[in-house]
Amino acid sequence: MDALKQIAQASMKEDAPVVNVGDTVRVHVKITEGDKSRIQVFEGTVIAKKHGGISETFTVRRVAHGCGIERVFPVHSPAVAKVDVVRSGKVRRAKLYYLRDRVGKAAKVKEAIK
Repeated sequence: MDALKQIAQASMKEDAPVVNVGDTVRVHVKITEGDKSRIQVFEGTVIAKKHGGISETFTVRRVAHGCGIERVFPVHSPAVAKVDVVRSGKVRRAKLYYLRDRVGKAAKVKEAIK
């Protein structure tokens, strides 16, 4: 078991992004198409964080052309190039799944005052 923990510690990013539920983030993802690679940006609200350690993930939701899109990003994945926090949100829940049912201004998250 200790060997597994050592392997997990070695493969974790030192500069792992610090994101909280409710934050609006801009995730830069490396996309490989054939022999070319590019960076694609996905911006939305963090609605969930799951697990911990090497398997930690966060779910980002956005609405594009009237259709809700959710993507799950591993925190320690080499495919996630960079995560920028656009604004930090003030929420009182660990999971914001209720935002799936809301439309327009009702789906907004209040901004945290720092």
